[in-house]
Amino acid sequence: MRLAAHAMGTFLLGFVRLLTGAQARWHGCPPKAEQRIYFANHQSHADLVLIWAALPTALRSITRPIAAKDYWTASRFKRWMTTEVFNAVYVERERKGDEDPLQPLISALESGDSLILFPEGTRGFEEDPQPFKSGLYNLAQRFPDVVLVPTWIHNVQRVMPKGEVVPVPVLCSVTFGEPMKLAPGEPRADFLQRARAAVMALREV
Repeated sequence: MRLAAHAMGTFLLGFVRLLTGAQARWHGCPPKAEQRIYFANHQSHADLVLIWAALPTALRSITRPIAAKDYWTASRFKRWMTTEVFNAVYVERERKGDEDPLQPLISALESGDSLILFPEGTRGFEEDPQPFKSGLYNLAQRFPDVVLVPTWIHNVQRVMPKGEVVPVPVLCSVTFGEPMKLAPGEPRADFLQRARAAVMALREV
């Protein structure tokens, strides 16, 4: 099973890079094997794949994308891909009872993993990201030593247009920006607005 997952990962990496270029731009921080949360705009189901492909091998192996459980476990193949190839962290998009929807992310961070997070929660279809939800703030507050890296994905919405199932070859890139921290006593709304602005600023880089 692990051999099949490794072979699929190698194939997918080559396919994504051939289709999109998956060019990584490190603007304000170098690729470094430290615990990080990469938080990015979200316009396509291909987002997590593109960031995963843009990371160097050493970082890819310690970085887990967040995946909506209802979508990415809807079929055996999707579940296998996200579990065995991407080592994704599944999250529920709808709160169930008293369960903390952030608990899977908290457990991953406590075990030393890095994460790829989409603070909008759901995909947007406008050029500007939707307002960020509070999860990023709560994680920054609980894990102050984890490095927060704003990330902008260029052109990915054109690779998988809404309603399409066949990807279109389009040159894409992922820009990783200067890390930011939650300031002491910073209100949630101010931090989330600042984080969103940090992501949006990278589209001009």
